[in-house]
Amino acid sequence: MAESPHIGTVGSLARLALQARRLGLRLRVQATSRELQDLVELCGLAEALGLEPERHPEEREQPLRVEEEREVGDRPVA
Repeated sequence: MAESPHIGTVGSLARLALQARRLGLRLRVQATSRELQDLVELCGLAEALGLEPERHPEEREQPLRVEEEREVGDRPVA
C-alpha cells in the first residue's frame, strides 16, 4: 500500500515547477493519486503545477440546476 502524500510532496513539486519555469519549461503532473490531487488543490497549486487529474466521468461534478422562486400569485414572464 502506498503512503499518503503530505505537504512536503507538494512543496517539492512546487520547487520543481519553479525551476522548470526558470528554464522556460512547464511541469505537468499526471497520473496522481486522488489524495495528492486533493492536497494540491487545497494548497491552491493545481494550475501552477499543471495538475491533470484523471477523473472518471462519473466523478465529475454535475452542473447545478437553478430554480427561480416566485410567489403563488405571480404571473409567468413571457
